[in-house]
Amino acid sequence: MNSRMQRGAERAALLGCALLLAACAAKPPRGGTKVTLLPQADGTPSAVIVRPNTAAAAGAPAPTAERLDAPYQTASVGRAGPVALGSAPAEQVHEAYAPLFTTAPPPPASFVLYFRTGTTQLTPESQQAIQRVIRETLSRSGAEIVLIGHTDTTSSGEANDALSMRRAIQVREMFLQRGFPPALIEATGRGERELAVPTRDNVDEPRNRRVQILVR
Repeated sequence: MNSRMQRGAERAALLGCALLLAACAAKPPRGGTKVTLLPQADGTPSAVIVRPNTAAAAGAPAPTAERLDAPYQTASVGRAGPVALGSAPAEQVHEAYAPLFTTAPPPPASFVLYFRTGTTQLTPESQQAIQRVIRETLSRSGAEIVLIGHTDTTSSGEANDALSMRRAIQVREMFLQRGFPPALIEATGRGERELAVPTRDNVDEPRNRRVQILVR
């Protein structure tokens, strides 16, 4: 993962932690913390380990940590004692902490544009799609973009590396012409190394002639 994408992932993780720690459907124990596990935007599973605040006495077993792995499962942690598990209705969490949800940035997005063979010219379908992609990306204040160019296997590896980079730069110019900040957009080329459709050498595969657009 490049540094720009990593920074975006770290910001998303920090926001997730903030929501995780703050989204409580009831008051936490006095002097303690209540944690509510929120679902991932894309539906993928997630989990968190919650540990007690108390340390084990000499010769005593370590306090038991609890795992939250279901959406809206809760864990209450006081100054002393074990972790208390529970659950909170989704509606109640969203209502009680509406500002946290409304100020959260949109989830990462990805798009794919396709090219005519051997060129940096978009296919007719992608020429129409690029305008919608640019509008949607510009609506995300502060978004960062990574453009990854690809080719099929109809030329040499060196030529495909250069072509994939030209494709990514071509798409970058389209964003810049619409006023997207240059510092927030990065272009790279992968040649034929990451085929969307695996093929042998010298195979003309339209789905491999593409630029991936990752928006974070």
